[in-house]
Amino acid sequence: MSTPHISSQMGDFAKTVLMPGDPLRAKFIAETFLENPRLVNNVRGIHGYTGTYKGVPVSVMASGMGMPSIGIYSYELYHFYGVENILRVGTAGGMSQRVKLRDVVLGMGACTNSNFAGQYNLPGTYAPICDYTLLRTAAEQADALGLHVEVGNLLSSDTFYDDNPDANPAWRKMGVLAVEMEAAALYMNAARAGKRALAICTISDHLLTGEATDAETRQNSFLDMMKLALNVAVEMDKL
Repeated sequence: MSTPHISSQMGDFAKTVLMPGDPLRAKFIAETFLENPRLVNNVRGIHGYTGTYKGVPVSVMASGMGMPSIGIYSYELYHFYGVENILRVGTAGGMSQRVKLRDVVLGMGACTNSNFAGQYNLPGTYAPICDYTLLRTAAEQADALGLHVEVGNLLSSDTFYDDNPDANPAWRKMGVLAVEMEAAALYMNAARAGKRALAICTISDHLLTGEATDAETRQNSFLDMMKLALNVAVEMDKL
């Protein structure tokens, strides 16, 4: 079967999918880390690959940018392709002094200025959170790799260029570590489908210091985040 956005068949995707935003980062992860990767999707240039890592089937597919995009792809993977775990492996802008350039952040929660939750007709405000099993496994695997990670709240924003100069300081004073554009929608899709999700993000630029990495660095480095996510996929295969 195929969907409007994924031209794959049932069984083409592994139980765990790594989802970077950038299709070229998906290609890089597949070609660098996976054994015998095969292209299972390329609709709209959204590269999706399946191979093995340490003998365990793992898939990697791009999500595109923003909550509408990851909302579509994660929904279809969860509902139509039997995917159980999605690990977002993306970049984020540092908002807190707790994080530095190239630090890895595990998104325990994802605040948002989006109305993505409006579709559920909830009688209140929904708090998007990650799956605890994935979070615990990621923290344990980070320790095993000797990798320091920060754990806390992300901001999933609908706006990259925000017209409100007071927005970021307001989120910062509430302890938000970093801003990105996808995690909240991913967490809500996972919750609604009864599946698991976790955002593992590398700080690619910092709103306080003005430091930033270039596009090539974001595409082809940040290996700690990638190795961590792949080790999590291996552990989740044991469940």
